[in-house]
Amino acid sequence: MGLLADAALAAGGAVIGVIPRFLRTREVAHEGLTRLEVVETFAERKERMATLADAFLSLPGGIGTLDELFETLSWSQVGLQRKPNALLNVAGFYDALVAHLDRAAREGYIRAPHRALLTIGSEPVPLLDALHEIAVRQA
Repeated sequence: MGLLADAALAAGGAVIGVIPRFLRTREVAHEGLTRLEVVETFAERKERMATLADAFLSLPGGIGTLDELFETLSWSQVGLQRKPNALLNVAGFYDALVAHLDRAAREGYIRAPHRALLTIGSEPVPLLDALHEIAVRQA
């Protein structure tokens, strides 16, 4: 996250970070952001990030990334939000996850319209373009 924030800042972008208070004391919070918001819980962090976001893009990551990916995707599934969701599958990092989602859809555990809520791409620029197109269509 830090490298992405640094790159966005270097390109002249604005970066807002949201971090739970207890993590700020354990981790090195990025103090060079445009704005850093401190909240009390992970749930509050996700809610605040969702409010600030125009779309959701998940990069390769671990348990926290998967938690955020599936929470925003489930919010879309049940109609709590209409912002586009995407997964950047760098060097096949998420191939097994994508295969699992596709199998779950084939076997009826995920409805086709719900599976279609997650856009997947392996290149950042075309994926960002797709997110923008989806956001414009849904506006």
